[in-house]
Amino acid sequence: MGLPLRITFKDNDYIYQIIDSKHINHHTTEIDLLLNGEKIGIVRDIKFVWKQKDGHMALDSELVQALGRSVSLRLRM
Repeated sequence: MGLPLRITFKDNDYIYQIIDSKHINHHTTEIDLLLNGEKIGIVRDIKFVWKQKDGHMALDSELVQALGRSVSLRLRM
């Protein structure tokens, strides 16, 4: 697990960590994150839109998209 990363979305700060970033490359379509201590999974579809995998914590779709973009930019996906 990497360092805690921070994103501000709609005037709220979120802290997330990428779980197992060593396996992420240009072909990765699924990423597991710890968002404020809760484990979530996000998936990139064929149109390069990030969506949340099934989970018990439902997030705003725009927040999921922002998290996906943030990870993509940091890891040059």
